[in-house]
Amino acid sequence: MTTTTFVSCDEIRHRFSTAMSAMYQAEVPQYATLVELVEQVNRETLKKDPGLAERFAEAGGPARLGVERHGAIRVGTAAELAMLRRLFAVMGMHPVGYYDLSEAGVPVHSTAFRPIDDGSLASNPFRIFTSLLRLELIESAELRKRAAAILAERDIFTLGARELIARHEEQGGLTDEQAERFVEETLETFRWHRDATVDRDTYDALHAEHRLIADVVCFRGPHINHLTPRTLNIDEVQRRMPAAGMYPKAIIEGPPRRDCPILLRQTSFKALEEQVRFADERQGTHTARFGEIEQRGMALTAKGRTLYDRLLTTARTRSAGLDNRAHQQTLSEVFDEFPDGEAQLRREGLTFFDYRLIDYRLIDKGREEDAGRDEDEGLEALIAQGLVSARPITYEDFLPVSAAGIFQSNLGDSHHETYTGNANRDVFEAALGVSVTDELELYRALERRSIKRVRERLSEKSQLEVDG
Repeated sequence: MTTTTFVSCDEIRHRFSTAMSAMYQAEVPQYATLVELVEQVNRETLKKDPGLAERFAEAGGPARLGVERHGAIRVGTAAELAMLRRLFAVMGMHPVGYYDLSEAGVPVHSTAFRPIDDGSLASNPFRIFTSLLRLELIESAELRKRAAAILAERDIFTLGARELIARHEEQGGLTDEQAERFVEETLETFRWHRDATVDRDTYDALHAEHRLIADVVCFRGPHINHLTPRTLNIDEVQRRMPAAGMYPKAIIEGPPRRDCPILLRQTSFKALEEQVRFADERQGTHTARFGEIEQRGMALTAKGRTLYDRLLTTARTRSAGLDNRAHQQTLSEVFDEFPDGEAQLRREGLTFFDYRLIDYRLIDKGREEDAGRDEDEGLEALIAQGLVSARPITYEDFLPVSAAGIFQSNLGDSHHETYTGNANRDVFEAALGVSVTDELELYRALERRSIKRVRERLSEKSQLEVDG
């Protein structure tokens, strides 16, 4: 009797993300330059800061840094979104979070497909930020009808991709040969095609409504519109980009530079103007694809997010119209209210941590310190005694304001007030076919599991002594 061996979802995700990066570097040479620049800055940053290098190594950061990427795509219909969910499931990627970008005048709502368990994130934390076009926000009924008809005529997935997704669902995995074919077939969904599916007049009409609508509707598929390497010093990458032939967006999105980075900071080089050929043989250009950089920090608790959101709103109001230097200065001043030390962040319950018992030989002392205290106080005593480590949990998700800021800067900074304030999570999840996972619950569960492991190890040692 022969046993079929399946390739792990983590391995398929690794193969796909590697192939995607190679494809995008070939399509957008500036992205290859960006990756080289980020890698250079990361090496220099770790060399200059031995403490950071040591902490990063302890957390398994170097292994992740070289492969860590996120991408972004935009689809036009509920059916396309639902099929993407099935496609990403083959790679162990699940929808996490709901993002309403209409708040920033962009007619989409989104989720992030990503791995959700610790081992998969450590293996390869590849993510795809996926947006669904909201045709109902288009004011013109005629234009809505035309866009819907165009989208109904296309199939963004190859027959081979559909067959392999179904095979994965039926047999519970893919063989090595099937996994290779899956990567090849799936790449076709994300590949750039310079031939538009509409005539020039239709493109212009959709473009006039919103550039993103034209980008989603007028092409054969949801070409990957950016890939994003992770940097350890986004300010330095931003500073060096012009010398490398890339022109960054006006400001770095997200929180200011801090000793203890939080959440996510993002910037990008401006979208390329690319030649396209329309269905009526007329020529033109289309602007959509770009390169992005991100710097990730600690995951914030609900309390931390509330404080962050309040401070960011204040800072954005004060820095409207300022250049990046002035904007970052304003951010720093406003965020002075947000603690910038790990111990204080932990004690005030603003960030999530992963707790680990350091040394069995010190457990007896740890139990003495822990006795009679509540859980938080007991953990702090164990940390103070050097018995338990508290490692910040990395934020693996996205920020609605940052995502929208990147979109706007690469779509002509357009803002449509008529789109604003139209969140509809129920409709999005109905299109998706499942509920999205709450990202805060994932971080909370990770922290609770780590505390439970510490308690269990203390209890195990105590039980061994009693039995002995």
